[in-house]
This record gives sequence, structure tokens and C-alpha cells, in this order.
Amino acid sequence: MENGTSKRRWALLATVGAGLLLITLDNSILYTALPTLTAELGASGSTALWIINAYPVMMAGLLLGAGTLGDRVGHRRMFVVGLSVFGIASLAAAFAPSPELLIAARALLAVGAASMMPATLALIRLSFDDERERNLAIAIWGSLSVVGAALGPILGGTLLQHFWWGSVFLINVPVVIAALIATAIVAPHDDADPSKRWDLVSSLQAMVGLVGAVLFIKELAHVPQNWVTIAVAAVAAAVGFSLFVRRQRKLDEPMLEFSIFRNKAFSGGVIAAAFAMFTIAGAQLVTTQRFQLVEGFSPLEAGLLVATIALGSLPSALIGGAFLHLLGLRLLISGGLGVGALGVATTVAAVATGAFPLLVIGFVVTGLGLGGAFSVASAAIMGNAHPRKAGMAASVEEVSYEFGSLSAVALLGSLLTFVYSATVKLPPGSPDAARESLSDALAHAGGDKELIAAANAAFDTSYLVTMVVLGVMLVLGALVTNRLLRAYGRGTEAMEHAENH
Repeated sequence: MENGTSKRRWALLATVGAGLLLITLDNSILYTALPTLTAELGASGSTALWIINAYPVMMAGLLLGAGTLGDRVGHRRMFVVGLSVFGIASLAAAFAPSPELLIAARALLAVGAASMMPATLALIRLSFDDERERNLAIAIWGSLSVVGAALGPILGGTLLQHFWWGSVFLINVPVVIAALIATAIVAPHDDADPSKRWDLVSSLQAMVGLVGAVLFIKELAHVPQNWVTIAVAAVAAAVGFSLFVRRQRKLDEPMLEFSIFRNKAFSGGVIAAAFAMFTIAGAQLVTTQRFQLVEGFSPLEAGLLVATIALGSLPSALIGGAFLHLLGLRLLISGGLGVGALGVATTVAAVATGAFPLLVIGFVVTGLGLGGAFSVASAAIMGNAHPRKAGMAASVEEVSYEFGSLSAVALLGSLLTFVYSATVKLPPGSPDAARESLSDALAHAGGDKELIAAANAAFDTSYLVTMVVLGVMLVLGALVTNRLLRAYGRGTEAMEHAENH
């Protein structure tokens, strides 16, 4: 009987893992498909930006409310609803006849993703009672997050070589159908808690605050800035968060209990997840651009290069989850971020010296550090929340995950452009547009090898500066989490301390 129950738990992990893989793939799969679909749909530059942004912005706004709603109505139900919406939205996106309808379909995809993403982690928390099994299951969950983000550009590039742009969305549908069937068989039926209240007003306030914050970061980093949008986003974020915090303090059953952040293991896990995803998303963004534009890599080749981060993360994620009870949170989280910083430093040295094999090694080492830190961060967050608040805890982690990714894309993408423009030394008579970005320089070069060489050199400088910033961020994250987790570094004894506090 126990063997059958155990098989059911691991089958559930495979099922929710499939859903998580879809969510993370859709975050990055358009990196390679965007030029093709914007050309075929006739989308403008700003419209193309929203084709990308509609998904993560909407999802970040909905996550907190969706996770806590799952605590009330049941995470199984939220997962099924989210999967269904995701499948319908994938069909709509695949056959969208205009950029506007594609943006609407991407927003609907975000509704489905936000509904099921907290449920994936909450169902693991509810189904795995044994701490060691749960840590390993969450480690696998964490590794799938990294793998999905890395596989997106590869899968997108592969599909575009054989099919039309809509295939990057249509591929979701069979996975959704299979996951729905599996959920009906293996997911628990009694995870709802009708006694738990869910506050719509709090959910709307959180959404306004989160969407405002995301837009503020993205628009502030965008060049040229739209100051009206920045001001509106800043006001929306400030008002939304202020009202949300005030309301939570008055409610008997708040949507988010701020007292949980007093648990240092929980807070350390949230910080580690944000820093790890900031690094992964940032490294993926700037590296795919650099090697396509400067080295002439195809989208698929560039995707395979950054996938080495995921390759390095898999063993450390699984080892971290399996041996967390022996090694403790402090070593695996702060130590993992430190190893990630060492890997980033190796990539900087590799690009500076032109040693491509060393670059690959650097990315693998980065993945080794971040994989363990990310998966153990998830265990720290979920292991320090009551099972009936699993949705709330999962939502907090995934909001930090989304903010890490979004901040990296917005801030590092802008830093890349800023350093390029500040350092490029164009030959006399070069068009002014060549100073804006490397892609503009290549478009206006007209075969001018001297201009192309100058633009490539400036972009290499901007790439190195951006990667140094990533390394510094990881060092900062390692120092902060090391201080927070001082009492969580003695294996089993530390984990018992975590459970009691």
C-alpha cells in the first residue's frame, strides 16, 4: 500500500512538473521566435515588446492572489483550471491573426500560468509528508524551472526551422491534455480549506502594486524613457502596496502574513530565489545577443550555449535536495551563490581572452552553484510554511522568481545598450544610428568592416561590464544569505531549528 502511495506521489510530481515546464518555457521561447512572428504579423517595435511583456507582467500581478485562493478552493482545482486556460490560450496565440490578438492571448496565457504555478509547488508540499522526500521533490521542481528557461530558446529555434511561428504555442496543447488526464488520476482530491477566507480586494490591491512595480522597472530601464508611464506606474505601485499592507494588518485572516518573513530561513530562501533567477535570466539574455550578433551564432546555437547553465544546475539541484538534511541551508544557499559568482568570473575571463572552452566551463560552474541554491531555497520557503498556507508561500517564492527574471531583462538589457553607446568609437562618417545599438550598427554598416569591428568591440565591453554586474550581485546575495542563515548550517540540527522557528 505504501509503495502504491509513493508511486502516486512521484507521478504527481511528474504531472505538476509538466505544467511548470510549460510555464517557464513560455517565458523564454519567444526570444528566438519574436523576429519571425513580428515580421509576419507586421508588428511595430512597441507592439513586439508587449508581445513579450504581456505574459510576465500579467503573471506577476496575479500570482499572490492565485496562490492564496488555492489555499481556499484547493490547489488541485486551481491546477486544472490553470491548465485548461493555458491550453485554450495556446490555441488562440498559435492562430492569432494580428499583433493585438496575440498580445491578448499572451495575457490569457498568463492567467492560466498564474493559476497553476503556485499550485505546482503547493501540491508537492501537501503530498510529500517525509521531509527528505519533500526536499528531493522540491529540488526536482527547482531544476525544472531552470531547465525550462534554458530550453525555451532551443525549442523555439528548432520549431522555427521546420514549422511556422504558431508552432511555439501549439506545442503546449498535447502536454496540457496529457497533464489534465494525469491530474485526474494522481492529484489529491481533498486539499481545499473552505474555512479559509479569500479576500478579492486584497488580491486586486496586490495586483495593482505588482503590475505597477514591474512596469516601473521596465519603463525606467527602457531607452528613451516614457516619463508619463513611469510616473503612473510608480504611483500605482505605491498606492497598491500601501493599501495592501494596511488591509493585511486589519484582517483576521490576511492574504499575506508578514510575520512569516521573520523566519530567517524563509526570507533567505526568497532572497536566494530572486538572486538566482536574476543571474540566470540576465546571463541568458546578454549571452544569446552577444553570440548571435558578434560571433554569428544561429538562434539554436546560442540557445545551446546558454543551456550549459541548466546542464550544470541539474546535478547540484538534485544533490542539494537529497543532502539538505546533512549539509544545511547556509552552505547550500550562500555557498551555491558564491560558486555561481565564481562561474560568472570565469566567463568574464573567457570572453576577455577569447577562450571559448573556458566560457562553457564557466557557465557549467555557474549552473552548479545556482542549481543547488535555487532548489534548496524552494525547500527553505515551503518547509517553513504551514501546509494550509502552502499556496501563500508558493506565491511569495514565485513573485520573487518573476521579479528576479523581469528585473534582469529590464535592467541588464538597458545596461548593455548604455555601455555600448558610451564606449563605441565609430570611424569618421559613420551614421548616428550606429551609436544606438549593435543591431543598428550592423543594419547601417553597408559592409563597412571598420564600423562593424568598432561596434563589436564596444558590445564586447558592454557584455563584460554586464557580466561583472551579475557576478557582483551574486556575491552580494551570498553575503546577505550567509548572514541570515547563520543558525542553519549544521545539517539535521539546523533543520530542526528551522522547523521550530
